Parts: sequence; C-alpha cells; structure tokens
Amino acid sequence: MDTRDWRNKARYFDYQGHQIAYWVGENTNARPLLLVHGFPTCAWDWVPVWETLGAQHHLIACDMLGFGLSDKPRSGYSIHLQTDIQTALLNHLGIGEFDALVHDYGVSVGQELLARQQENSAAAGLGKMVFLNGGIFPDQHRARPIQKLGVSPFGFLLGLLFSRKGFGKSFSEVFGPETQPSEAELDAFWEFISHKDGNRITHKLLHYIADRVTHKTRWEAALVAAEDKVGLINGALDPVSGKHAYDRWRATVPNARHHLIETVGHYPQVEAPREVAAKALEWLSD
Repeated sequence: MDTRDWRNKARYFDYQGHQIAYWVGENTNARPLLLVHGFPTCAWDWVPVWETLGAQHHLIACDMLGFGLSDKPRSGYSIHLQTDIQTALLNHLGIGEFDALVHDYGVSVGQELLARQQENSAAAGLGKMVFLNGGIFPDQHRARPIQKLGVSPFGFLLGLLFSRKGFGKSFSEVFGPETQPSEAELDAFWEFISHKDGNRITHKLLHYIADRVTHKTRWEAALVAAEDKVGLINGALDPVSGKHAYDRWRATVPNARHHLIETVGHYPQVEAPREVAAKALEWLSD
C-alpha cells in the first residue's frame, strides 16, 4: 500500500472541534484490536502488519491529535487527552470489548487505559495488551539528542529547524543496522509528519516525557496489576528503549509475556513485521 491509498482509506470524526483521522479493517466480525502509534510518526506505522493482523482481528487505528492526518493545534497536548481520543473513537464506532497493540508514545496511552480500567473509570472492555518498544519505565528511557533539545527552553528551535534531512538522520539511528529505512520509507514517514506543518510542533508533542515522570507510580502499578494479560515484544538494538527496557520489564512483571528480537531497533513492526505480527497474534489468541 502506498501513502495515497492510505490517505484515501482515512475516515474522520470530530473530537472537541478537532478532526481525527482513523482507519478500520474489513474483518468487522472479528474481535477488535486497537493499534496505538508512536512519536513522531502516526498510524501509517501499522501498514507493514495491517494485512496479517487484519486477517484475525477487526483493526482500529487513528492518528492521534498532532500526528499524521489529524489536526495539529499549537498547544494542549497530554497523554490523558490522547487516551480520551482513543476512548472516543471506540465509542464512535460502537466498540465495547477490544484488545490493544501499543508502541512508543502509545505505550503511555496503553498504561493510562489499563489504569482507567482498574479504577472503573473507562476502558471496561479492554482485554489483552501487547506492548512494543517504548518508555514503559521512565528511568529506562534514553532520550535522543533531538528529544533533549525539544524539552529544553530552546525547544522551539526544534520546530523551526526540523527538516526532512535532519529527520532522516535521527530517525534512522533508532533502527537496527541491518533494518535501516530506505529513502522512500523515510519520505513516506516525513509526508505524514510534515502534513499541516506538523514538523513545526514536534517539540509540543514531547509533553509525554514529563507525563511519564508525573504518572510513573500509577502507570507502573497498572502494569503490575495487569501482569496476566500483557506482553512485550522488544527490539533489542533500540538505543532508546531496547534490551535494557526489556530486562526491566522481566524484573517488574516476571509473569507477563515477553519476546526479544535481537536484530532490530525501535520500530519492530516496521523492521520485523512478520515476527511481530505472528507473536502478537499468538498471544492474543491464547
């Protein structure tokens, strides 16, 4: 599938005056699977696994506020807001019970969903959750230079200077050496990042780093409480949340599922789509 086809398949719903782009799979009679993307990309990340996952699940994915084809306001971002949007999308589609596959930025949304379910405030129908690389444990998150600049007092410079060339260099650094993105793949990622001048607000989206610190205790407790229904598929060579984060997962939730892919980095669903899809489907079907 190319980006034009993906754009043409997008649907939209309104959330508090903002247009949110979303996609649904064709297998509408199967169990729903919510896919939550990472930073700084969008739901396009799921295309490499879309067909395989969609053979067994009714897929639902949106571009969160500030990402991809969705609206990109200049301020007001938080993980809680993004979680509200996921819940609103499920309600919009009339989805009750569902599982979830979450990555990067999306892992915090996933943890917030788990916490709300345990508090009986939302996500009552959430079943299993599969995590991919991300800042599940804030003290294990090794921020990249671009992220450090973005959260500094000079963060606005990131919005001014963030370009296709700079993106390609920094983004490629989180992939494994044998699974580097091609120039065409980088162009596709950048197409969605720069849509509606989204590259100008990149620093605004980095709020999640502070959110993770603020909500660390609650989100990690939610993970422990859900140990019997969560799993982690981790790309070991990820410099941000690779094997060091996988090791923390095993120590924190020893009875949870875990799978390490030794040869890939931060985007396992892009770098090793067959292995990720197969393992996720195995866990979700048990």
